[in-house]
Amino acid sequence: MPFAVFLTADAASDLDELYQYIAVHDSPGKADQVLIHFEKIFDSLAELPERGVFPGELLALGILDYREIFFKPYRVIYRVADKAVYVLLIADGRRDMQSLLQRRLLSVKK
Repeated sequence: MPFAVFLTADAASDLDELYQYIAVHDSPGKADQVLIHFEKIFDSLAELPERGVFPGELLALGILDYREIFFKPYRVIYRVADKAVYVLLIADGRRDMQSLLQRRLLSVKK
């Protein structure tokens, strides 16, 4: 039985902002393609949620609660709990991920 995949409000906002940015700075067609790829990632997480790796920034701190999937240059950070996958963050990996992860994941555990 597949896992349920949920996007947190923050992750949904990340995805919307990313879509809008690509649509404006590249093309709406490219934004649609990126969105379709993310949907495939979410579908794959429903089938194999443990397939992602531990984010290096968190692994260095001994935190093994989160996993990530790469869709370069993007990173999808998620947590598996029971029979559900919670997508917590979708970000361009070229950003200051250490600060972003601290702010988004470590300040308040979701």
